[in-house]
Amino acid sequence: MTNHLNPSNPILIVDDEQSALDGFEIALHTLGFNNIITCQDSRKVMQILGTTQVDLVLLDLIMPHVSGSDLIVEIKKIRPDLPVIVITAVSEIDSVVSCMRKGAVDYILKPVEKEQLKSRVRKALEIVELERENAQLRKGLLAGDLHHPESFSRIVTADPRMLSIFRYCEAVAGSSKPILVTGNTGTGKELIARAIHDLSRRPGEFVAVNIAAFDDSVFADTLFGHVRGAFTGADKARRGLVEKAGSGTLFLDEIGDLSLASQVKLLRLLQEQEYSPVGSDRVRHSSLRVVASTHRDLAELKSQGRFREDLYYRLITHHVHLPLLKERPGDIKLLLDYFLEVESRDLGRKLPTYHPEVVTLLRTYDFPGNIREFRALVADALVKHTSRMLSSQTFKEYMRLESPQNCSSEDQGQRFLSLDALSFDPEALPGLREATAKVTEKLISEAMAKTGGNQTVAARILGISQQSLSVKIQRLKSASKNDSA
Repeated sequence: MTNHLNPSNPILIVDDEQSALDGFEIALHTLGFNNIITCQDSRKVMQILGTTQVDLVLLDLIMPHVSGSDLIVEIKKIRPDLPVIVITAVSEIDSVVSCMRKGAVDYILKPVEKEQLKSRVRKALEIVELERENAQLRKGLLAGDLHHPESFSRIVTADPRMLSIFRYCEAVAGSSKPILVTGNTGTGKELIARAIHDLSRRPGEFVAVNIAAFDDSVFADTLFGHVRGAFTGADKARRGLVEKAGSGTLFLDEIGDLSLASQVKLLRLLQEQEYSPVGSDRVRHSSLRVVASTHRDLAELKSQGRFREDLYYRLITHHVHLPLLKERPGDIKLLLDYFLEVESRDLGRKLPTYHPEVVTLLRTYDFPGNIREFRALVADALVKHTSRMLSSQTFKEYMRLESPQNCSSEDQGQRFLSLDALSFDPEALPGLREATAKVTEKLISEAMAKTGGNQTVAARILGISQQSLSVKIQRLKSASKNDSA
């Protein structure tokens, strides 16, 4: 497993006693911090800081040559953002107050307790990372172009919202904090997770797992592995996905379906960067990054008591929400061309041409299954394709069968109501002619708006011929002129 430096830039420990330096270094290593440099001579500290980007300084207060108190002043002159934690004895509390005024962010009393060291160091490093992320976000979101467009090569789009999401992903990819990706089924959540992993340049693997059907025991065994003899049938040790990912990215799909018991185990991994294989008391440290996804509303699950509040706030540190395909009409032609090329290659067929009307037709459909449904539809149309030009019949038939099931009664249902069904006896009910005319005008207006003014496609939506639609539009125009006159 490839080692990942934690933190990304070193922790500098300054103490005039070698035994103290060794003790701190060993303690930090056992806590999962493996990027450490030490300095026994306080006169060399400024030279180190001048040549090395350091994330944190642990500074003994009483030292020969240059005291910790004087060093803080010098450090803050060249690195005002660098956090310094003072290490001191209880009898030196007055000096600690002076150091805090000079810019120290925290202090640790001797003898140092391991858990206290862990919490203070982690808190200081989180502040450093937060400030770094904020600077990166400002830089990334203000930039007009992507720095690494190749990381998004699997995602076909020219949609401004998607490009904005790409810039956000670039800005947060280097963070060690979790990222939550939300969006409906088929919107491309795993593709975004893979792009984030590529951008992060993390040395470990990208490991994806759908945890929707896991009970607590399967979840723990899958993620954390088990030792030999952990349960009946465990005749040999098994490493889990956390170990497999190493210092890479673990993608947890459908996090909203995770049981409360499993949520506790995941929280420990995120919060403490620790886990234990099933059947083992040995604590292991992990430097992986977790990207989670769900199509469910985690805030709603939290309010219902079905999702832990502490885990929820851990996960939404960085949040990406993907739009529906119907909200990206400009991508329809790009995706159609891409899927036709991919599927034609897979089938060993010549790439077909198609009439522009096909794109207009596809833009009238809501695609509840989003991009996944679109690809399946294109593949099916290509299999049924027999002529030089791709027929639109497969698309029309599919949309005719699927649309009524995916329409709301008030909005979509009207758009597929046949205007020929609006026949009436003008003597049957007073005012019926006027009411019918208004309904007809509304339906035609909506259909034409939906299709961008394409009468052929609008006619199919309305269940009438194109000639009939043209006549109705002319009558409506004439009636409008007469009313205005």
